[in-house]
Amino acid sequence: MNRKKLILLLALGLVSCMVNAQDLRNSSNSFVGKIESDGTVRNSSNSSIGKIERDGTIRNSSNACIGKIDSDGTIRNGSNSSIGKVESDGTVRKNGSSVGKIDKDGTVRNSSNATIGYAKGVSVQHAAVYFFFDFFKK
Repeated sequence: MNRKKLILLLALGLVSCMVNAQDLRNSSNSFVGKIESDGTVRNSSNSSIGKIERDGTIRNSSNACIGKIDSDGTIRNGSNSSIGKVESDGTVRKNGSSVGKIDKDGTVRNSSNATIGYAKGVSVQHAAVYFFFDFFKK
C-alpha cells in the first residue's frame, strides 16, 4: 500500500473514532444521542436539542439559556442557582447528595453503582448534564 493511501485510511479511522467518541449510550449500549465537537447536543433522531457553549453556557433548542457549567464543575440552572457539581474524580452531586459517577472510561453509574449509560470521549461535565440534570431530555 502506498504512503498516501495509508495516511488517508489512518485519517478516516481517526475521524470515525472522533465522531463515535462523542456518542451517548444508555445502559443497554443503545445510542441515545451525541455531543458534537462544537457542543451541539443531538438526540437519537439526529435533531439538535441543545448546545453547550465553550464558556459552559447550556442552551436549549430555542437558544434560551437553561443553565451553565462553571470551570470548577458547578452546574447551575437557568436562574443561576447551583444545583449540582461534578467533582474531579467524576462523582456527580445534586443538591449536595451523590447521584452518581462518571468513570474515566466514560461509564456512567448511578448512586447504587449500577451502569446507566456510556459517554466515552465526552467531557465528564457534559455527560453529567445529560445523564443527571435533565437539561436536554424531552
